[in-house]
Amino acid sequence: MSGRERREYGRSQRKVLPRSALGSYEPSTQRTDPVALLESQSKSRVPELVPIRYARMLASPYAFYRGSAVIMAADLAADPHTGLPAQLCGDAHLSNFGLFASPERQLMFDLNDFDETLPGPWEWDVKRLVASVAVLCRSRGLRPAKQESVVSACAEAYRNQMRDLARLGELDVWYAQSVIDAELLAAVDPVYAKAIRRTAVGALSRGRQQAVDKLTRSEDGRLRLISDPPLIVPAGDLVSDVVAQLYNKYMRKLIKDYVSSLPDDRRVLARRYRYVEVARKVVGVGSVGTRTWIVLFEGVGSGDSLLMQVKEARPSVLEPHLKRSRYTNAGERVVAGQRLMQASSDVLLGWLHAIGPDGHHGDYYVRQLWDMKGSADVESMSPKVLTAYVQACGHALARAHSRSGDRVAIAAYLGKGDNADRALTRFALAYAEQNDSDYEALRAAVRSGRIATA
Repeated sequence: MSGRERREYGRSQRKVLPRSALGSYEPSTQRTDPVALLESQSKSRVPELVPIRYARMLASPYAFYRGSAVIMAADLAADPHTGLPAQLCGDAHLSNFGLFASPERQLMFDLNDFDETLPGPWEWDVKRLVASVAVLCRSRGLRPAKQESVVSACAEAYRNQMRDLARLGELDVWYAQSVIDAELLAAVDPVYAKAIRRTAVGALSRGRQQAVDKLTRSEDGRLRLISDPPLIVPAGDLVSDVVAQLYNKYMRKLIKDYVSSLPDDRRVLARRYRYVEVARKVVGVGSVGTRTWIVLFEGVGSGDSLLMQVKEARPSVLEPHLKRSRYTNAGERVVAGQRLMQASSDVLLGWLHAIGPDGHHGDYYVRQLWDMKGSADVESMSPKVLTAYVQACGHALARAHSRSGDRVAIAAYLGKGDNADRALTRFALAYAEQNDSDYEALRAAVRSGRIATA
């Protein structure tokens, strides 16, 4: 289609779903018990880690929201959508954006979690994002007018960025990125620059060597992974010595499988490293209980160690409500979605199918454990800085969607005015109330003994 036809098509989708309808949220009378949905996810997780997941989710309504993508996916699927698809993050809340290093060693700001990625209606991601803003503002006790203002700023940022991107050529959109550099810091308000520097310093302190220094120890002249149960448990502590030795031999086959998922030039790099040891590690909030491993590698000579994260990938929470992924390996689904949505991805990002030291068969994706990764502390930001941050997230999400979705049609649907912004703000504030109710349901389940925490 021509640009004009794409714009007309986008505007025509307002008849399918009026922009005012983006603001509608009414719990279905057939709505599934939210605690039951969380329990359904726990059945195949590591049993002794599941109580940690619930404990982390109970820290606040916002922490609960971070771990409850499966609940919101069901709620979004119960309503009509625009029919304009894009590759979705699937869990686009505020804490799934952050800083990381590009292959050129520049600090970038972008989405950084793709466990739930899948093609679907673009507005599902936007609703997930603006609702996270409302949940955070509500959890922090901001007055209603300020809550509305911050949420609206996020929705407006997405709309404006999508309109800007709709005017660009295809390659220009593909090259678009958010680089954290001196030019950016000089151009923004000093208050924002200070907050950005603080997060950047944190990211720079979480490089490859810092990960090795923190998570390994020297034993008889060799580096070994630390033991900090239940958060970090070396494979040798999970199984017998005999099984651990057998698994170490098996790891060499797994590494070959992982390396085969990389582009040819990256395979040369990955093969330069030698496997040393593997340990199970607890990560995140919603991810707790899924099998996540850290693997220690050594390059040539001392001081050239590398820690990789091997994280279990499961079917996206969106798949029961949309088409199943075309990738049979869920790890490949995550990697393909990340490469499509991120402006720049880890050079060692890959996938495999494996049997873990605990005997569990699963799909996994593989990446560097820390590579100058940093996350902003959204729960302590001033309202002024928070507003700027949610705008940055809105911009990043629009850029990510523009790479796979029809940015011209989406921009035309959203329009020049603030109709969509106001509707998305209404939805976010209503869903924040729903989140509070679901959070209280989990607390009640703990009090009754239905759910155990640790």
